[in-house]
Amino acid sequence: MNNTISATERSGATVAVPDFFIVGHPKCGTTALYEMLRRHPQIFMPDVKEPWYFASELRVRAPPRPQGIAKTLEEYLELFSDAQSGQRVGEASPHYLWSHTAAQAIAEVRPDARIIAILREPASFLHSLHLQFVQVYYETEADFGRAISLESERREGREVPRYGYWPQMLLYSEHVRYVEQLRRFHAAFSPEQVLVLIYDDFRNENEATVRRVLRFLDVDDTAPVEAVEANPTVRPRSQLLNELVHAVGVGRGPISHALKETIKAVTPSGPRRNALYALQRHLVFGDPRAPEEALMRELRVRFKDQVVALSDYLDRDLVKLWGYDALG
Repeated sequence: MNNTISATERSGATVAVPDFFIVGHPKCGTTALYEMLRRHPQIFMPDVKEPWYFASELRVRAPPRPQGIAKTLEEYLELFSDAQSGQRVGEASPHYLWSHTAAQAIAEVRPDARIIAILREPASFLHSLHLQFVQVYYETEADFGRAISLESERREGREVPRYGYWPQMLLYSEHVRYVEQLRRFHAAFSPEQVLVLIYDDFRNENEATVRRVLRFLDVDDTAPVEAVEANPTVRPRSQLLNELVHAVGVGRGPISHALKETIKAVTPSGPRRNALYALQRHLVFGDPRAPEEALMRELRVRFKDQVVALSDYLDRDLVKLWGYDALG
């Protein structure tokens, strides 16, 4: 198994380079798959789940994170320095599938890489994605229908969150251009190097789907597989409280900055982050409400052409699987 390259241009060291990538989408089981794969003895995946390194669009203005963002290839490869000889080395950055740059950038560093994508029915995917964006403060419009309707204005730079990260992410229709996204990876990698999974299969036939991934990665597919529930969808109980907790987290504004400095003075950084996360989980967020059926139907009508095109592209009847045949 070849998972290292000679790095003579980089201090003469031999460094582990990822040879497989979970490229997305978010809210489609990527976190659960990452957690399940990294427990396999023949696989190494770093604690940093989403390095984002190969999506250059995401390095312009990134949200704060404890481990920072790798700005150079050397910094990125350091994430994999603990990989053992003979292990498959991988990472999971769900926005690579959305990115216009990631596929080619990965291919330039690792042309023999294996790529794993997970796709979900568009309307339910976007509903979960919107809730995720609200949770992590990329999005400030808590109403799903309103957020979707703002796309044309946001394309013109209006109605963009003042303190939001990655405003380009808020063009929701761009996330479900599935065929266009897959073509970028198929242009950079051979068909044998790209595995496309359907979220329904991952949810309904979890163990069988994971073992399919293990075979794709040429590792022991008979090893124990433990189901993992990760990154559950939540909604903010109060958008104002969500904004306050976020402001405290980044120290924005005189009041939040003073409060953060007070917390820092009496609490070590690790427990401080855990305290903020606990506050968010227990006070700020709750179980999501069911989306409006009329809105979901409207979205399915809008994106039916994308589902038809994907069905043809993958040679699988996703129109029927996802209920789009009942739309008329």
